[in-house]
Amino acid sequence: MGTTEQVSKYKRIQPFIEIMDSTLRDGEQTSGVSFLPHEKLMIARMLLRDLNVDRIEVASARVSEGEKEAVKMICRYASQAGMLERVEVLGFVDGRLSIDWIAECGCKTVNLLAKGSYKHCTQQLHKSPEEHIDDIRHSLAYAKEKGIQVNLYLEDWSSGMKDSPEYVYQMMDALCRSGIKRFLLPDTLGIMNPLQCVEYFRKMIKRYPDCHFDFHGHNDYDLAVSNSLAAVLSGAKGLHVTVNGLGERCGNAPLSSVQVILKDHFHAKTNIREDKLNDISRAVEGYSGIAIASNQPIIGENVFTQVAGVHADGDKKDNLYYNDLVPERFGRKREYALGKNSGRANIAKNLEELGLELTPEQTRKVTQRITELGDRKEIVTQDDLPFIVSDVLKHDAPEDKVKLLSYMVSLAYGLKPIASVKVEINGKQYAADSTGDGQYDAFVKALRIIYKEYLDRTFPILENYAVSIPPGGRTDALVQTVITWRNGDKLLRTRALDADQTEAAIKATFKMLNMIEE
Repeated sequence: MGTTEQVSKYKRIQPFIEIMDSTLRDGEQTSGVSFLPHEKLMIARMLLRDLNVDRIEVASARVSEGEKEAVKMICRYASQAGMLERVEVLGFVDGRLSIDWIAECGCKTVNLLAKGSYKHCTQQLHKSPEEHIDDIRHSLAYAKEKGIQVNLYLEDWSSGMKDSPEYVYQMMDALCRSGIKRFLLPDTLGIMNPLQCVEYFRKMIKRYPDCHFDFHGHNDYDLAVSNSLAAVLSGAKGLHVTVNGLGERCGNAPLSSVQVILKDHFHAKTNIREDKLNDISRAVEGYSGIAIASNQPIIGENVFTQVAGVHADGDKKDNLYYNDLVPERFGRKREYALGKNSGRANIAKNLEELGLELTPEQTRKVTQRITELGDRKEIVTQDDLPFIVSDVLKHDAPEDKVKLLSYMVSLAYGLKPIASVKVEINGKQYAADSTGDGQYDAFVKALRIIYKEYLDRTFPILENYAVSIPPGGRTDALVQTVITWRNGDKLLRTRALDADQTEAAIKATFKMLNMIEE
């Protein structure tokens, strides 16, 4: 059956696919990641209760006392919530040791790690296939005695099918009727491509049609998601994933990507609550310290952000740039980036969401200001927009009697900053130069010279100078400067915004001078 026919078949029958999340076991093998016991419990609760994954693999047996405490906490919670059968621990073919460790934690399912390639069996264990099978049978018998259900990993299965398929069949022939609930088939080294995955799974399912097979993909060739879907198309009943694609080396198949492709492209059914995908991703990002790439599909910060103005315009005209991955599906919302490529449509969309109504001319001025910020490679957020609107409309008031025509400030190591200023006051132009303790200080001293020598007027005294990010702003695109002046017995307080701190201070200064002229 060809690939197209397979996809059509799956659309018709809508298979159910089990999702097993291994973030707390395989995902913790990411370099630098180690979850504390209470962090593991928090993640496990979200995976089981909120996201509703079918199963979670939470640890490897015999790792540490901290790991044991974490498994006990998770099993205690899962037992109280009626979910204990959904918690699994990786165990080893080590006689009774792993089984006892898992039983002491209160867990009821072991994912037993056996060897799925002849090379691993003979060179790592230094045993014959017959000896290894005999050891596995002893572990199975003891697990049954302890009331523990067994799933069996065939580690390095992909290499086994590639280099030693007869060994894989020997293992399966010996164990397929031994009470193992699921056979877990990993691409341990991440070496497979989807065509090989289809070939190997077809062979397994043809020979062992009554067995339940899971696929466990690694991402060394960036094919973990593709291989996972190839496995489903070929009859796999379960997939292993991790939140944010955490895992050893290049990681595992990311839960969010696997879920949406299963649903949208193959119409498969899962129990995943998609509106919780973003929540679990952010939680794991925080606990692991591994940042999510901004362009990571589904969960990246920028994946529901339109940048080009033409896209915002198209969305306004019957959602021309939408696809099935609507942000609301994942508990998120679409955003329209503000920058040099925004255009009026993007800005209008953001203003509309904020409930701000501007005239076409005011929108033009705001657009021009955002474009200027974008040219400086500054990122502007929707939270910054009200401040930009306020600042632009106030700063561009036509009644200004004191206008800045040009200025230059320079800063050099070992020398005092220098400022050259040219202004227009009540229709007449003046210029002056000065040095100061800082760039803004030099600028103000030049203004003082103009007011004293040319106008014979006292320049207000600076009382307070404060710099901050605008309240609600999420980026460093804008700096807010608030300056308090004393002019005789009056206090004047002005504020201004700009990407540059000195320019923000200069704008606030000219607002103050215009207030005096009024």
